[in-house]
Amino acid sequence: MTRLSVHVARRGAAPTAAVRDDEQHDAASTVKIAVLGALRGHDPDTPVPVVAEFPSGAGDRFSCDQAADSDPAVWARIGATAPLGWLADRMITHSSNLATNLCALHVGLPAVAGFWHAAATGSTGLARLIDDNAARRTGVHNTVTAADLVRVLWTLTDGELDVLARNVHRVDLAAGLPPGTRIAFKNGWDPGVRHSVGLVWPADAPPYAIAVCYTGPLADGRTAGDPAADVLARISHRMWQRRREPAAPLTAKT
Repeated sequence: MTRLSVHVARRGAAPTAAVRDDEQHDAASTVKIAVLGALRGHDPDTPVPVVAEFPSGAGDRFSCDQAADSDPAVWARIGATAPLGWLADRMITHSSNLATNLCALHVGLPAVAGFWHAAATGSTGLARLIDDNAARRTGVHNTVTAADLVRVLWTLTDGELDVLARNVHRVDLAAGLPPGTRIAFKNGWDPGVRHSVGLVWPADAPPYAIAVCYTGPLADGRTAGDPAADVLARISHRMWQRRREPAAPLTAKT
C-alpha cells in the first residue's frame, strides 16, 4: 500500500500544504536530526570509542549492519576513537548509521527522546537504536510524521542547520530545486521508505520548511536512483513554484 505525506510551512504560519501530514511512517534516517539537536552543549572534541556492538532495547546486544550503512569512513575507525563532533557530522552529511548509534549512546536515548518530544506530537522519534531488530520485533518502532519533522526542524540552531546544508546526498528535495539553492535537509531511505525534510532559502521569497514522507513499492532502498526519490523531487519542485504565495497566519483556530 502506498502512503504519501506532505507538510510545507513558513515559520510562525499555518502550513501552505498539508497532506496526511500527521500519518506515521517508519522514520528511516530522518530521525537523525533529533540526535543532532540532543548533542547541543556537548563538547565536540570529546573522544568517543568507535564500536559496532550496542545494548539492545530488548536485552542482550546487537551489531550494526555495515552492509546497510552509507558511510565507510566511520567503520574504518573501529577499535579507535573519533571526536564526537566528527561523528555528528558524518551522521548527517553522509547518513552514517554507526555514527548515529555512537552519538545517541553518548548522549543517551532519553535525551534524544526529550529533544524530539519537546516539539513533536504524533510520532516516536528515535525509540531504539538503528539496526536494533530485536527491539523492533517487540514493537518498539522509530516513527515520524511529516508535520513532526518540520516541527523538529524549526528547533535546530543555525549551526545545526549548517551541518544539514552539507548533506552530500543531493537527491529528493534538493533535486527538485534550482541549482545553487540553499537547503538544509536530511533524507532517509530503506526498501519501502523514502523521506526527506529540509529548510529552503529562496532568494526571492521567505524561507520555508518542507517534509515529504513516502512509504510504498517505488522506494527500492538505493541511495541514488530510487524512483521514490524522483517523486519527492517533483513535489519539492512544485512547492518551489509556489514559494511566493502568501502564507496564512497561524492562529488558535488554525
